[in-house]
Amino acid sequence: MGRTAHSLPVYSGAPVDALKRPLGDVRLSVTDRCNFRCNYCMPAEVFGPDFAFLPRAELLTFEEIAVVARQLVALGARTLRITGGEPLVRRNVERLVALLRALDAAEELCGEPIDIALTTNGSLLTKLAVPLRAAGLNRITVSLDSLTPETFTRMSGSALPLESVLEGITAAVEAGFADIKLNAVIRRGVNDAEIPALVEFARAQGHTLRMIEYMDVGTANGWRLDEVLPASEIVARIHAMHPIEPIAPSRPGEVANRYRYLDGGGEIGLIASVSAPFCGDCTRARVSADGYLYTCLFASKGSSLKRYLRPTVDAVGLREDLRARWAARDDRYSELRDAETTSRLPKVEMFRVGG
Repeated sequence: MGRTAHSLPVYSGAPVDALKRPLGDVRLSVTDRCNFRCNYCMPAEVFGPDFAFLPRAELLTFEEIAVVARQLVALGARTLRITGGEPLVRRNVERLVALLRALDAAEELCGEPIDIALTTNGSLLTKLAVPLRAAGLNRITVSLDSLTPETFTRMSGSALPLESVLEGITAAVEAGFADIKLNAVIRRGVNDAEIPALVEFARAQGHTLRMIEYMDVGTANGWRLDEVLPASEIVARIHAMHPIEPIAPSRPGEVANRYRYLDGGGEIGLIASVSAPFCGDCTRARVSADGYLYTCLFASKGSSLKRYLRPTVDAVGLREDLRARWAARDDRYSELRDAETTSRLPKVEMFRVGG
């Protein structure tokens, strides 16, 4: 059974979709490129050296992204997450953070600051953590699927060492980021033996670990249901190590089921898109690096926003288009997949729309 819609905040003038879900979170992709080739997202055998990524001219400029973000904020969005691909491979991404932080002055916010977050593989954080913090970034999430070098290399598909990610996490801490989350995609028979080590690492470092069920995102990752380790089993394994208990969501629309350690050792989150879909209270929109709006991670197509940005900006038209598209939204792929596990509808690849 999926999670059902609960009481979600709706801001004045903000639309709700066809299933009464307001807009709350926006994923802003800044690039489709990545220096990793994680096998659940961008497997190297498909996305090899000759793969044609987006030409630079097709990417939205940082200023154009900020224009789109402002209109989404006007429609109720309060969390903006910068994603990719790997967002830190795009040069001067801290300048985008500063442009988004400047939106705090937008009259629609009435003094309510925007939460600006970033999801990264962490390999470039050693150089960028300080400028990102200085620009106004609130939070960082780092993907960390393994603490074993061999398994890390197998899953990341990269020649970059595990140490580059661990050093990046340390750099983020030293830059002043206090709310660091670690995301681990768990695949049965691939890295599920890593669960104890990941748990102990996160507890020792004071970070929140979030374990994610292996999802059928895109069409290139060779997803198989028998490689999905259900969140309930992950919870049981963790509970056997360190007893945990469920706690309430920190905010409406949160995708992770939260648990806390009974010994006071922090908390852990489980994202169960396959075994316990949360479509009922999903408040997320996604904007791709080339300016397409997607209203679901599993969408098959998006709608272009560029006509409102080039050659000149039409902010009013953009806002009304976004309002209309959100109002028409009826996506609930994970609930449908839950009922029809073998369904293989065409879907956009995750690196194009952000996870």
